[in-house]
Amino acid sequence: MAGRINDDDVKAVRDAVPIDAVVSEYLQLRNAGGGNLKGLCPFHDEKSPSFQVSPSKGLFHCFGCQEGGDTIAFVMKIDHLSFSETVERLAAKAGITLRYEEGGYNPGHQRGERIRLVEAHKVAAQFYVDQLDSPEAEIGRKFLAERGFDQSAAAHFGVGYSPAGWDHLTRYLRGKGFSDKELILSGLSQDGRRGPIDRFRGRLMWPIKDVGGEIVGFGARKLRDDDNGPKYLNTPETPIYKKSQVLYGIDLAKKDIAKVSRAVVVEGYTDVMACHLAGVTTAIATCGTAFGGDHIKILRRLLMDNGSARVIFTFDGDSAGQKAALRAFEDDQKFAAETYIAIAPDGMDPCDLRLAKGDEAVADLVQPRTPLFEFALRQIVKRYDLETPAGRAAALDEAAPVVARIKNIGAQHEVAVQLAGMLGILDTQFVVKRVAQLARWARDRGGKGPAQQTPQRSYDTGAATGGPTGPSGPALNLRSPAHRTERELLKLALQRPELVSPAFDAYGADEFTAPPYAAVRQCVQDAGGATGAPSDYLDTVREAAPNDTVRALVTELAVETIFAKNVDEAYAGDQLVTVRLRAVDRRIREVQGTLARLGPNGDPEQLAAVQNELWVLTQYGQSLRNNGAAAL
Repeated sequence: MAGRINDDDVKAVRDAVPIDAVVSEYLQLRNAGGGNLKGLCPFHDEKSPSFQVSPSKGLFHCFGCQEGGDTIAFVMKIDHLSFSETVERLAAKAGITLRYEEGGYNPGHQRGERIRLVEAHKVAAQFYVDQLDSPEAEIGRKFLAERGFDQSAAAHFGVGYSPAGWDHLTRYLRGKGFSDKELILSGLSQDGRRGPIDRFRGRLMWPIKDVGGEIVGFGARKLRDDDNGPKYLNTPETPIYKKSQVLYGIDLAKKDIAKVSRAVVVEGYTDVMACHLAGVTTAIATCGTAFGGDHIKILRRLLMDNGSARVIFTFDGDSAGQKAALRAFEDDQKFAAETYIAIAPDGMDPCDLRLAKGDEAVADLVQPRTPLFEFALRQIVKRYDLETPAGRAAALDEAAPVVARIKNIGAQHEVAVQLAGMLGILDTQFVVKRVAQLARWARDRGGKGPAQQTPQRSYDTGAATGGPTGPSGPALNLRSPAHRTERELLKLALQRPELVSPAFDAYGADEFTAPPYAAVRQCVQDAGGATGAPSDYLDTVREAAPNDTVRALVTELAVETIFAKNVDEAYAGDQLVTVRLRAVDRRIREVQGTLARLGPNGDPEQLAAVQNELWVLTQYGQSLRNNGAAAL
């Protein structure tokens, strides 16, 4: 059994690795104001960024799907790691040596599964690189040279060579302490008659990295005629490699994709190399599978869906390439970016084009050429005889539903007009109306109902887990002025505790009308209050939460921007006064109700006590209105 990681070391890791640096490995972040950053959430599909990161607090929160937490929680969620695996991975990045309680630490046996598999791939990649210099690998070096790639190009992309023997890598990794089980699980080895053997043998090897830059698989190119395997052989599906969720070259291209809001999708490993060496550093490729929805999610987080974002596909000009382009168009509407297709003269791929005509030709190829929708429509239209009314009608029947899928109404109308021109139909409005009708039918079949009302968000504040619940009250409704003010005050208490202290610590949980907010107020109290907040104040408040739901709300409030141009004592005082005044007014109404129930013939002593409380509350309320925060 692995020992538990020392708590001080966990804190050191959390403090040492900036959350914005980690998150930026997976998505593009932009300024959100108030010291926060924003981007498209990696945990759910969205068109406008609701995912926010607070570098100063070390927290993230998505206001769309409600995921949130610290750096460790982010990595655990996005890479599907356990807590210990995540801490170990971040510690390695920060150069921190971890201490383990309940016994010593044996790295070979106690690290998490994912970290072990990634390590195996890292060691294997270096092994393959070293083998590329061997006499046996002459055939591989010749293959690269014939395609215009020298030694420095191979080194830049980490290209290597797998020896032709049965178990060279397997024996090497065993010597490095990896078990047979780990080698089979990683996909680097496979079962043979007498035990594990190398999966890749006698091939040129490309390491495949995830967005974070870790090697998770390999692509292997056949070199010899006596190799009966496929031309390209990729790592099988493993716990760390899912071919539908990786893009070759994304680790090298991600920064430039985010910088220029453009991505170039090519078909193979050598095409990515050719593009990057020609200065097209935004090129990426799929790994043995069609470009699909998961690949789009990766790109959208980097492109940020701004209006100038472009994705250019460079499929081959043959029939297979055209089919690939049409498959890409099937997912086109999942992009907010504009999508194009570029086909080189004579149907050459970028690698061949670079060899034939040089770097400039490759750079020119990926300048946006034909919009993908136009290419898709032309592929449909050219199958029909447009010289006959029947041919034009049949082409319209197939093409109109494609145009109807375009979600932007303005773009849909414009493309419908272009379709009429392609078909030679003079009555443009007929085509436009036909497309609009199909779009309406599609929406109706989708069951789209009336516009939704602003949702009321409900929170379980503890009952389900046996924790304390907040006081009963109305459900959390973000349209409620009272709830908005309570939310602002809690954000101040979490983000700027010095502005609301010590007054805030005198507020009871019952002064917050929404049970979730009352639960957060209780967390602050249980953590020792906002006055004199220590450096680990937010961590302590989050740990005081009775369950994950309340903890998520604490994170959300700690990250959300405070809605004030000037966040100062005056603004904080206004929120304090408003929340307190509403609580006083509520109590006055309750006391007035009690007084009415007692009536003039009630117990004189009780009547006097109630009347006295009413007088005190009324005076206090008036003082708050007249003197503001000074009356607290």
